[in-house]
Amino acid sequence: MLDFSSLLLAAALSGSCLSITLLAIWFTAPRAHFVLTVACGMLVLVAHVVLFWRYTKEPSPLLCQAVLALLSLGILAICLSSMQYLSVPGYRRVIVPTLLAMIVCAAVTYLGLDGVGFIITYATVTALLGVIGVMFWTKGGGHDRRILLVVAFLSGVCGLSFGLCGAVLLVGGHWVLGIAPDNWAEGLNSVVAVACMTGLGALTLSLHHLQAQIELKAETLTDPLTGLMNRRALTSLYGERAFGPFMSVVMFDLDHFKKTNDLFGHPVGDKVLCRFAAVIRKYNRTGVDAFRLGGEEFALVMSRMTEDKAYELASKIGVAFGAEVVPTPRGPLRSTVSGGIGFGKAGGSSLDDVLAEADKALYAAKHAGRNRVLVLSEASKADGPALRSA
Repeated sequence: MLDFSSLLLAAALSGSCLSITLLAIWFTAPRAHFVLTVACGMLVLVAHVVLFWRYTKEPSPLLCQAVLALLSLGILAICLSSMQYLSVPGYRRVIVPTLLAMIVCAAVTYLGLDGVGFIITYATVTALLGVIGVMFWTKGGGHDRRILLVVAFLSGVCGLSFGLCGAVLLVGGHWVLGIAPDNWAEGLNSVVAVACMTGLGALTLSLHHLQAQIELKAETLTDPLTGLMNRRALTSLYGERAFGPFMSVVMFDLDHFKKTNDLFGHPVGDKVLCRFAAVIRKYNRTGVDAFRLGGEEFALVMSRMTEDKAYELASKIGVAFGAEVVPTPRGPLRSTVSGGIGFGKAGGSSLDDVLAEADKALYAAKHAGRNRVLVLSEASKADGPALRSA
C-alpha cells in the first residue's frame, strides 16, 4: 500500500494534469463554460491537497482554515459546473449554504475546535457531491444516460467516503484535533477521492465531446436565420415515416417575396421571414413541427390532427401573418402567404408523396390569387380543377 503522502502526491499530480487538459480544451471551445469551471475547481482542489500535505507536517489554525475552505470551494466549483452542463438554474441554492458552512467552519476552527471544522466541511462536501449525483441521475434525459449514470455513481461514492470521514470524527467525539485527522476513513477517502476525481475528470472530457456533438447536430438541423428546423431535419424526422390519415403537411410560400427584397432590401426580407417564423411558433403544440425549407418556403407537419383541424390551423397562421406589420424606411410593410395542404392515406403515404400533394395545392393557391390556403379535393387529384379552400 502507498503511504499517505504518496496518495496526496498522486491526487495533486492527477488534478494538475486534468486541469491543464481541461483548460486547453476550453481555449479551443470557449463556449463550453462548464469545462472552465471544472478546470478551476480542480486547480482549487490541487491547492487544497498541497496545503493539506503541508498541514500534516506543520499543523497550524490558519493553515487548517485554508485547507478546509479550499476543499469546500473546489467541490462547490465542480457542483456549479454540473449545473452549467445540465442547464440547472438557481446557482444561489448551492452557493449560499456552502458559503455559510464555510463561515461557520472558519469560526469554530478559529476558536480551536478544528475537529468540528473538519466535520462541518466533510458534511458540506458530502452534500455537494450528493447534489451532483442526484442532478446527473435525474436531469440527463436528453444526454447519454450511460455516461451520466457513471458520473452519478462516482459522485455518490466520493461523497460517501467524505461522509465516513466526518462520521468517524463525530462518533469518536474528536472536537479538537490539533493535527490532521488520521484514521481508516481518511486512508480510504484518499484512495477513493483520487480514483473518483480522476474518473470524473476523464468523464468531463467525454461530456464535452458529447455536448459538442449535440450542438453540431442541432446546428446542422436548424435554419440559422429563423431558428426553425431545416429541410435536413424534415427528412431526418419524417423521411422514413408513413403518413396516415391523421397526418398532414402544409407548404407555405410568402407571396411576392422577390418583390419585397427588390423594393425594400434583403434585410427587410429577412425580417419578414423571421416574422413569419414567429407566427408559426405561436401555434406550436404537441404534434406540430415547423420547418424552413429554403428561401421563402416553409413547411408544417401536423400529427394526430383531423383534416378540419389541419385546415383551421393553417388558415389561422395565414390570417395572423397577414396582420403582421414590419416597419421599414419606406413605411409599414404587410405581407401575405399562400399555403397548400397534403394528407396521408389510410394505407400510409411517404413524405415525398405528401409533399408533392401539398406543393400541388400550393401552386393552385397561388394561381387562384394568393393569400389563401387550399387543399386538393379527391376529384382534383385525378382531374385537376376542383379545390377546397381552408
